[in-house]
Amino acid sequence: MRAIPFIIATALAATSLTADASDDGLSRAPYFDMGGAVRFNYGWLDYGPTSRLQLELLRADINAGAGPFSFSAQYRWYDGFDAVHHAYASWQFSDSTQLKAGIQQVPFGLLPTVSQSFWFGSGYYLGIEDDYDPGVVLSHRTGDTTWHLGWFSGDEYGSGARYDRYSFDVAQTDALPYRERQRVHARVERSRDWAGGELLVGASGFAGKVQNTQTRRHHGHQGAAVHAQWKRDGWTTQLQWARYRYDVPGQRIALSAFQAPFQIAAQADVPSANVAYSFGQRGWLDDLTCYNNLSMTRPVGHSVGIRDSWQNVTGCSLQKGIMLTYVDWIAGRNMWFAGGDGIGINDGGPSRWHSRLNLNIGFYF
Repeated sequence: MRAIPFIIATALAATSLTADASDDGLSRAPYFDMGGAVRFNYGWLDYGPTSRLQLELLRADINAGAGPFSFSAQYRWYDGFDAVHHAYASWQFSDSTQLKAGIQQVPFGLLPTVSQSFWFGSGYYLGIEDDYDPGVVLSHRTGDTTWHLGWFSGDEYGSGARYDRYSFDVAQTDALPYRERQRVHARVERSRDWAGGELLVGASGFAGKVQNTQTRRHHGHQGAAVHAQWKRDGWTTQLQWARYRYDVPGQRIALSAFQAPFQIAAQADVPSANVAYSFGQRGWLDDLTCYNNLSMTRPVGHSVGIRDSWQNVTGCSLQKGIMLTYVDWIAGRNMWFAGGDGIGINDGGPSRWHSRLNLNIGFYF
């Protein structure tokens, strides 16, 4: 809780160094936009029954604002459950400084994601990619450098016992009864011209706690990452090395999302290497982008009960007007959502590669 006054004070200090919002071109006219999406999904699996083409998602979006103030919210309905995606208010102090409060994307690693596929990378399933939690984030850009400083109270529902959510958070189970508590995040990224393209180089880190809901005891939770992205002539290359750590007894902790709790290694490195190429407009398509996203989870201190996990996604996204379609071939070894028991977990079974062909057709309004 002590971090909130510090962040607010920092934001107020930043405003004293800038002119009035109207002088910075921030006196925008009031606006109110509503939108949404409908998506359909088909999946062929070599480790389970084929999933026919069926409705996967309904989504509602609201974006509103006036002058330096804005608000954004998104709610989602999946098969069998519904969940908030984000809901935050923001204040634009100047062209370079903004404060957001509410359920928002956690500033960690490459943003917005360390992937191009519909299936994301391993970090998503570990809660360190495209994670949304309630908190306060101050962002500031000076020259070619962007800074993020944030405080988060925990997960978006304040309870690890709720498994029906969009982003992956610590889960409360009978064997591992934990929930997320406070975290402080810091992120810095610098942009520069390199080899005829744009290079982004940065680092991220956070420190916080998880709580045992039975003993009420708190345990440390930390993470760090170094990341780079290079874009040139339709090519995008991403590299990231992240490490997370839960200082809990034993070697495991549980996470959950999409109504499915599972176990992961309590400490691991998560390297990612992605390459993508946008062909631009092709025939009747507005854009065609193809990619390969490779990531793995390497538990720190290999021992009985844990092992490496791998995930590779090869695919293409096709865009035409409001339609965006993903065709992905997902290959995983000892990987949750690809036939594995968890992530970084060894329950005694063979470690095999499994595959899934996934087709997602979405209409975004």
